[in-house]
Amino acid sequence: MKHRKGEPVNGWLIIDKPEGMGSTEVVSLTRRLLNAQKNGHTGTLDPFASGILPVAFGETTKLIDFLDDETKEYEFTVQWGTETDSGDRDGEITLTGGKTPSEEEIRAVLPLFCGRIKQTPPAFSAVKINGRRAYDLARKGEKPIMPERQVTIYNLEFLKNLPDNKSCFKVCCSKGTYVRSLGRDIARRLGTFGHLSRLRRTRSGIFDESSKILLETLQNIVYVDERRKLLLPSETSLRGIAVMAVSEAEAAKLAHGQALSPKGRESLFPAGEIVAAVCDNRLAALVRIEETRLSPIRVFNL
Repeated sequence: MKHRKGEPVNGWLIIDKPEGMGSTEVVSLTRRLLNAQKNGHTGTLDPFASGILPVAFGETTKLIDFLDDETKEYEFTVQWGTETDSGDRDGEITLTGGKTPSEEEIRAVLPLFCGRIKQTPPAFSAVKINGRRAYDLARKGEKPIMPERQVTIYNLEFLKNLPDNKSCFKVCCSKGTYVRSLGRDIARRLGTFGHLSRLRRTRSGIFDESSKILLETLQNIVYVDERRKLLLPSETSLRGIAVMAVSEAEAAKLAHGQALSPKGRESLFPAGEIVAAVCDNRLAALVRIEETRLSPIRVFNL
């Protein structure tokens, strides 16, 4: 059996991803810096974008699926007058000559992009087309037909105008929203062209800029043990999830995939709810409440 490199490390690092670096690069770098066996991120950020990238380590990676559906917030800047094939500044210009809209015109169309809307992802995206990533097809010169999707825009604000025909916005949106497509579509609705010159994620689920760590800060810490002190506990991502106390014997059952009896807890949690089973302040499992059993859906060895 091949020995896994690194040591077992658990918890969250909320990385402030810099521009020009891919999300997978951040994962690889932080894994090396903490000498960890395993880690992963929640929600890709484009290389040209910056901002909040939660990175889970070890057992905490089991929680990633429970964060993917959470809302995200971004600040973005639209460059008016040109559209690119990628929807951002790194792409090739495909359309030019559009006007620069006024603040009044911009504010008037923003309500049209709130709520459940349909959008078409840019060709340079991770959407799969017949099993292949759209960006792989686009890089080879092919023109993939991008499927339309429904997303939810919870809030969309105009912030200010900038010199050189640019405007800044803030958006709170659902998983799967392409902010590059949003900027492009706002411009089209205004009868012009546009692409994103800047994109920054300011919140991903419960994680925001108050807990961010610069990669430079992490790299400047000499000792691995000191770097690991920056980890947030796995349970940090479970704020808002109900907690159920369990005994050592019950935690052992859950660890082996065995369900618990709901007896004595029938009135505490509604059927269908997912709760955190905790033993001596240690996360033992995530449990689904059912009428006849409490079923573990994720177990942890923390």
